[in-house]
Amino acid sequence: MTTHSVLGQEIAMPVHIRLAHAFAATFRVRADIAQEIIDYSGLRVLRLPRNTGLCTLVFVHYVDGDLGPYNEFGISFVVRHHSAGLTKAGVFIHQLPVDGDFTLAAGREIWGFPKELAEFSASNDGPLRTATLQQRGSLIVELSVRQGIPTPGSGINASLDAYSHLDGATRCTLWKMRPAGVRTRPGGATLRLGNHPVGGRTPVARFTQAGTHEHHYRSTRDDIRGRRTAIARYPARWS
Repeated sequence: MTTHSVLGQEIAMPVHIRLAHAFAATFRVRADIAQEIIDYSGLRVLRLPRNTGLCTLVFVHYVDGDLGPYNEFGISFVVRHHSAGLTKAGVFIHQLPVDGDFTLAAGREIWGFPKELAEFSASNDGPLRTATLQQRGSLIVELSVRQGIPTPGSGINASLDAYSHLDGATRCTLWKMRPAGVRTRPGGATLRLGNHPVGGRTPVARFTQAGTHEHHYRSTRDDIRGRRTAIARYPARWS
């Protein structure tokens, strides 16, 4: 069993998340702009018809897991898999603010996730979910998502390859999960950007906010983040 020492605490691999609540909105975006934003990673945006790609904003409240309780806000893009071309896709994590020092250190040191500290306030109950992200009292972004309808397939095991880029290296981490209570719908997301400089770097500030849908993961069980694999150092590129 592989272990990592983070802030004096030993973390065994794989890391397990036993319970988390999340909601997300996925935007159709201009693929050329998305590619410009993630070019530093060496990865390629998965291009859909009419020069579009997919960008997802997700808020997660981790309730019970090996890294302890914390909040997280992720901005990610669907990208072409580095080894499978058009036959497989992965998710590139572009920004990942959190509100805990331990998960910040673990995420950066073990998986190379681009975590940074921020302040969160969120409402996970009722027909409207809202998460607000700030740094030093200045608003970065506020995401509100209206509840969707139940989606078949809850509780089925799923996995994805999550990419990250930190300190000049692009990495791929296997992420296994078993979501429950999933809901989805077209539209229903509202996004508000603040005056904080990070808000100006939020990719959706440059996108048309049309064609969104939401997923409500009321709980996530047996969520396992596998061991990272370093796949390249910038400026390597997969075409």
